[in-house]
Amino acid sequence: MDRIVLKDMAFYGYHGALPEERQRGQVFFVDAEVECDLHPAGHSDDLADTLDYREIYCRVQAVLLGPPKALLEAVAEEVAHRLLELDRVEAVCVEVRKPHVELGGSVGFAAVRVERRRRPRVGPSAV
Repeated sequence: MDRIVLKDMAFYGYHGALPEERQRGQVFFVDAEVECDLHPAGHSDDLADTLDYREIYCRVQAVLLGPPKALLEAVAEEVAHRLLELDRVEAVCVEVRKPHVELGGSVGFAAVRVERRRRPRVGPSAV
């Protein structure tokens, strides 16, 4: 399956389990991989035949700048859910990284990656 990939999107948010994380905030980095059929756009060279990168970015931004969540898992899950709402999207992989995590030692970042697939649409049953 084809993919649109946006890497290292940076947002200043107030997510975290600790009160000080929610007060001072910090930068979060997000990668989003969206599976969709890019064949039509590859042949037509028409934006109407693909998924506009701006829409992906705006949906990620809305979550990261939205109401604070305690867990990176919850942030990643909401981003994935919002991306799966887009018509052309079949599956997503979302990674949310928190570079300023305090664990008592040197750590580059903490991250959560979720992969979600669109559930099959169930139509009216034939009788």
